[in-house]
Amino acid sequence: MKILHTADWHIGKILHKHALKDEILTFFDWLIKVISEEQINLLLVSGDIFDLANPSSKDRETYYKFLAKLAGTETQIIITGGNHDSINLLDAPKELLEQLSITVVGGAKENIEDQLIEILNPQGKLNLVVAAVPFLRDKDLRNMNTDKKFKNREEAVREGIKQHYQKLAEICERKYKNIPTVATGHLYATGAITSESERDIQVGNQAAVELNIFSPIFDYVALGHIHRPQVIGDNERIRYSGSPIALSFSEKNDSKCVILVEIHAKDKVVVKPISIPKQRELKKFKGTNSEVQEKLKNYKPEYNLPSFVELEIIEETYSSVLIAAMEEMVSDFREEERFKILKNKISFQKGQNDTADLFTQGEHIEDLSPVDVFNKRLESEVIDVEKTKLLQDAFLEILELVQSEDQ
Repeated sequence: MKILHTADWHIGKILHKHALKDEILTFFDWLIKVISEEQINLLLVSGDIFDLANPSSKDRETYYKFLAKLAGTETQIIITGGNHDSINLLDAPKELLEQLSITVVGGAKENIEDQLIEILNPQGKLNLVVAAVPFLRDKDLRNMNTDKKFKNREEAVREGIKQHYQKLAEICERKYKNIPTVATGHLYATGAITSESERDIQVGNQAAVELNIFSPIFDYVALGHIHRPQVIGDNERIRYSGSPIALSFSEKNDSKCVILVEIHAKDKVVVKPISIPKQRELKKFKGTNSEVQEKLKNYKPEYNLPSFVELEIIEETYSSVLIAAMEEMVSDFREEERFKILKNKISFQKGQNDTADLFTQGEHIEDLSPVDVFNKRLESEVIDVEKTKLLQDAFLEILELVQSEDQ
């Protein structure tokens, strides 16, 4: 059995007011080609299909058109929801999608056995079982911990996630003992290396789970949420596929991939990343006004799509003239076909440090998550550590409640 693991498509993502639609469409075309060439039996998508819980009609159209193309490959597909996704939106067409061999698990099921998906071969023989675990929300985990007391909410979340996987592992061991088994997940695992583009998940990543929650009965664990592809805990069978395209400038040097998993029998697994061709460069230029201007004039992008550029101007002494010069330079390159300047800021080694936004120290408010903004507000107050922690926990509970109502 050949499985392809991907995650974190984030259809509808906007990077500094610029849509990443061209990148995701190019990735979809490439993915269908790989599925066909590699004769993939099963495609696993581990959460964050969309960037917003309420995506635009155009973004929904992009998603459904891609699924329609996938239906022509004779590959089975399992899609699980992420923290960005609306459970209701993903689950709404699931009966229809099942006719196209597409199984959707938008949120945790009341009967946990409903998350175990049996994959049959053309002769009707059971080949594989997938423990399709989506992003586990607070309400999914709360019921598991009614008989226990915990020091804090993070501990309760960790224990709830652990119990969820333990129950699935116990069922698999009892019911599918000699059948290859794969689990999915959309969470933060201890040791994972993050980028700037992940939104806070389960108490701002403080509820990171240990690898021992994944039973050895799972021959492979296909994870989503972290946007950098990586092996977790030196275990080749527990991986984040990462996002297929760069979602922030912090990922500008990342190599993007999907993961090919070949399962020959129980405990006989071969795992191989397949690199995704790069279509657009995210480039940062740093230096004085004159240095950066010269670099922009000589810059020759290597890829099909115009580069997205970030400028960081550093001058020695504060001057409003230098600020005006930076703004003029950005304006001069506005119609440039080779690249688009998405972000720019200026700082001074001496004197007033003028930035686009003193509160966010040069960051744009649209680049920050609600938790980032709240934490920056806390930093401006004189509050002891214990009270700060209580305020952060209270804010996260309110934020999760608001986001769950949007689902």
